Amino acid sequence: MNVEKFAQQLTDEGFDEVLAKTLPAKQQLDMHTHPFAVKALVTAGQVTLGVGGELTTYHTGDVFSISRDCEHSELYGDEGVSYMLGRKH
Repeated sequence: MNVEKFAQQLTDEGFDEVLAKTLPAKQQLDMHTHPFAVKALVTAGQVTLGVGGELTTYHTGDVFSISRDCEHSELYGDEGVSYMLGRKH
């Protein structure tokens, strides 16, 4: 899916904030939550999310979602990660 179509899909699904984000290589964020739901399309690199004791790695072209207040960890790949994301407050 291309970035423009994904951004439109986010808007159509009620995500009130849509933005592009790039995060540095090998950075790790320990368990935390967000006061909003997230849906993201990985546009470059990779990210590994830890949710409920399970780790899942997402690569370029993958879409992932995290519900509001879901406790999770994040680990960015060797080249970091870039994604288009929506936040639903």
